[in-house]
Amino acid sequence: MSQKVLLTAKEVTIILHRLACQLVEKHLDFSDTILVGIQPRGVFLAERLKEILETEYQTLDITLGYLDITFFRDDFRRTEKPLEANKTNINFIVENKKVIFIDDVLFTGRSIRSALTAIQSFGRPSEIELLVLIDRRFSRNLPIQPDYRGRQVDAINNEKVKVCWKENDGQDGVYLITN
Repeated sequence: MSQKVLLTAKEVTIILHRLACQLVEKHLDFSDTILVGIQPRGVFLAERLKEILETEYQTLDITLGYLDITFFRDDFRRTEKPLEANKTNINFIVENKKVIFIDDVLFTGRSIRSALTAIQSFGRPSEIELLVLIDRRFSRNLPIQPDYRGRQVDAINNEKVKVCWKENDGQDGVYLITN
């Protein structure tokens, strides 16, 4: 197994700030905008972006939620191993709000399709956007594209993109792993 560095910790920080700038340009005060981190790995990215928006852009009262899509996936009954659900933490209504789904890697698009179904339990958003740190552009099974992307990566099917967060993995970085 080999591992190639795609993004260093410094590059991840630069990209996070660029993504935060793009969000500010589009949403300004975030009064009608909700950030939703897709469990499990999108939560780290969503929390980081919220922190940058609050501390560096003085954007206050950003609404952040976490969405578990485990039982909305189209393949959850097709696996032999038992699935472990994460926690959904959305204690607000998304009715007529702009929702920004946040995830670390966009691969086949199936997780986002699941999130589109799951979010409807909390109301009907006026708009849904997608922000991802890594866009694996040649692996889509569904016609889903990000509105905001940190980096586009060309990886073939036997390669895996691994995103590490200092909160969970001890350091920031993005790696391409080949088996």
